[in-house]
Amino acid sequence: MPEARVPAVFLDRDGVINRRRPDHVKAWDEFEFLPGVLAALVTLRSMNTPVVVVTNQGVVGRGLLSAEALGRIHTRMLQTIRAAGGHVEAIYACLHAPADDCRCRKPAPALLQRASLDLGIELKASIMVGDSRSDVEAARAAGCRPVLISDSEPLDPDVVAVKDLAGAVALWRDLSAVGAASC
Repeated sequence: MPEARVPAVFLDRDGVINRRRPDHVKAWDEFEFLPGVLAALVTLRSMNTPVVVVTNQGVVGRGLLSAEALGRIHTRMLQTIRAAGGHVEAIYACLHAPADDCRCRKPAPALLQRASLDLGIELKASIMVGDSRSDVEAARAAGCRPVLISDSEPLDPDVVAVKDLAGAVALWRDLSAVGAASC
C-alpha cells in the first residue's frame, strides 16, 4: 500500500463515462463514450489526479453478461482512454445482482474503501462523480464529496450538480486550487 494518501476522482461508469442503455451495455459495440468524456479524462491526467471507476454491473449477476465479457469491455474502454491521452488507475466493479445481499454494491461504500486501501487514496479529499442517488449515498458513506451529473438542481443542498464530466473536472480544479475537496 502506498505511504502517502492522495485525493482522487471516483467515477461511476454508466451515465458518467458512457451513455446508459435501457438494456445495458453487453458488448463493446454498444459502449458509447459521452461527449467530452475523453477530453475531461485527459485534463484530469494533466492535473496528476488519480481517476478510479467504481461501478455496479448487476448485469453479470443477473446472467446477462459474463464477467469475462465485462472485462473485455473494460479493457477496450481503458485502451481508448489511454489512446486519447487519459488514464484510469483502476476499475472496481460490483458484479452482484441488485437482489443479492452483497456488501459491495453502491450505495454501500465498499468499492471506494477498497480502492482507498489499494491505491492510497484519501477519501475525505476526494470526489465521487455519479448520476444516481446510489452514487451520492456511496460518496457520503465513504466520506467523499458527492458530485451529481444532472440537468436539474439536486434535492440535497450538500450535493453539487454539474451538466457533465467536464463540469465535474472544472469543479475539481477549483476545489484542488483551494485545497477544499473535503466536505
